[in-house]
Amino acid sequence: MKNIIPFVFILLASCKPLNFTLNETVFKKTVNCPNNGECSIELIPNKSLEFKMDEFGNSYPIISEGERIILKYTYNRNPVQNTQDSNYTEIVYAELDKTITEILLTSEELQTIKLYFGRLCYCKGETGYYPIKNGNFKIEKSSKNTVKIDIEFSIKEVPQIISKISEIVSLKSNASN
Repeated sequence: MKNIIPFVFILLASCKPLNFTLNETVFKKTVNCPNNGECSIELIPNKSLEFKMDEFGNSYPIISEGERIILKYTYNRNPVQNTQDSNYTEIVYAELDKTITEILLTSEELQTIKLYFGRLCYCKGETGYYPIKNGNFKIEKSSKNTVKIDIEFSIKEVPQIISKISEIVSLKSNASN
């Protein structure tokens, strides 16, 4: 037992917490995506995210210059051939601190990072952006310059295809895939 305690201490002391400042946009096509579409994840530094309402009560994102990092996950379903207006997209947004740190948020805490789900399609009455209030959001260090992003959520307002995101992203700016 005496030999284990110093080993555990050394192991814990050698684990550096995630603390990474991003200077350029990181874009990556994702691995985990439904077969009928393409997915990507972006980390966009030096921006801020705000959601506004239009005159019909629909919210929409405004991205402007700022001191934060915007996480944007996009799912584009392949359009149905010879079918007009078959485009379908789901987007998940979050606004992170300008220095990426490990984070774990659940349900009511999700709005501290402005976690939103967007459904964009020709789906009358079932399109727009909605705050995510039910789920989990986690960023943890995966290796020296990579993070694992895990998001699992559900919304009540509209149907959704994407309900779970699990991706490893390199924080080096030249990391496009």
